[in-house]
Amino acid sequence: MNTWKGTRKGLTIFFFLFPTMLGILVFNVYPIVLNTYISFTNRNKFRPKPDCEVFLTGLLDPLCWPQFRQNAQGGLGQPYRLAEPLFANYQALLGKLFSAEALIALGKILLAFTPLIGAVYVNRRLDREIERPISSGGVWLIAIALVIGLGVLLSIRAAFNQLMTTGPFIIVVLRTILFVAIRVPLTFVFGLTLALILNDPRLKGKTFFRVALFVPWGASSVAILMALVWQFFFRQQGTINQLLSQIGIQGPIWLQNPVSAFGVVVLADLWFSYPFFMVAILGALQSIPVELYEAAEVDGANWWVQLQRITLPLIRPAVLPATVLTSITAFQMFGTAYAITAGGPLAGADTPGATEFVMVYAYRQIYQLQNYGRATAFAVLIFIMLFLATLYSLRITRITKGAYES
Repeated sequence: MNTWKGTRKGLTIFFFLFPTMLGILVFNVYPIVLNTYISFTNRNKFRPKPDCEVFLTGLLDPLCWPQFRQNAQGGLGQPYRLAEPLFANYQALLGKLFSAEALIALGKILLAFTPLIGAVYVNRRLDREIERPISSGGVWLIAIALVIGLGVLLSIRAAFNQLMTTGPFIIVVLRTILFVAIRVPLTFVFGLTLALILNDPRLKGKTFFRVALFVPWGASSVAILMALVWQFFFRQQGTINQLLSQIGIQGPIWLQNPVSAFGVVVLADLWFSYPFFMVAILGALQSIPVELYEAAEVDGANWWVQLQRITLPLIRPAVLPATVLTSITAFQMFGTAYAITAGGPLAGADTPGATEFVMVYAYRQIYQLQNYGRATAFAVLIFIMLFLATLYSLRITRITKGAYES
């Protein structure tokens, strides 16, 4: 009797979990396995059809399944097979990343930015003390000064240029990380400034300004169309250069210079994204009791001290999730960069452009070059990198601690 009850309980659990497990296998595990397998093949626009005689290809590729075989594409070349050598796509992406010169350059860059990691731990330790000997902002200023000093001492610019000659993967990833590192802090500072202004009780016409400043967020639903407007602003004969010509200045070719093109994409994406930060911070500001500021004024604290000791610590629970979401959005940014520069300006036939970020590079490999093998290898490398970064962030933030520890 007990055996039957145990069996029935197990079957009940199995049938309840089976639809979920089946969905995970079909929509998550299978695409990852197929994508990984394709990354080891020479599949491209000349070899789109599979060789179903190969066991793994016949098992994994849907075009080899009987119900889909009639939809298999024809190609100018032979059916795709495993690449020779097997890691050819990965070698093309990583290039000279694992050479001695590239590894030394990467080590210099990581060493130069270690003060920022140290600032996180120092601030966390000082937060436990009753009275901090130095403010959080002071710790960050010291860390930034150390980063600049180490950067000059270790010749970071030369190390960065060395890495940028290794291969497409490191070029695309470094430029994307640089974009995130510039755009997210700018978005936070801009959103915080506007939120502080809108939260000021002396401001007249708050409703109008809130609606007007929120317009870019609404326009982000048609981001590509609005990005084309930004592109028109910075064309050689666009709005910006027309205005400069009125005061006797010949405007540069903004979108053909790598630095200015990068800056234009950052500026346009900043315009799209600051309302999200502004609204999140504004909501957090309105939840702070006014009595705290009144008590701080009685103690003689000025506006800057109140910002450091009251405002920033109390809005942190709202800012941290917004920062994470904004960072993810910035890393996956596609429409703005593609509409304004299409990933350019280009530097060479097989060299990513100055604004060819992760999603733009993947799009070009799949839809323009139709180099499916390299595109899937790129996706595998990005997946591994983000997976490791996620594990590290979970360890640092301990976001799942409550789920596993009593």
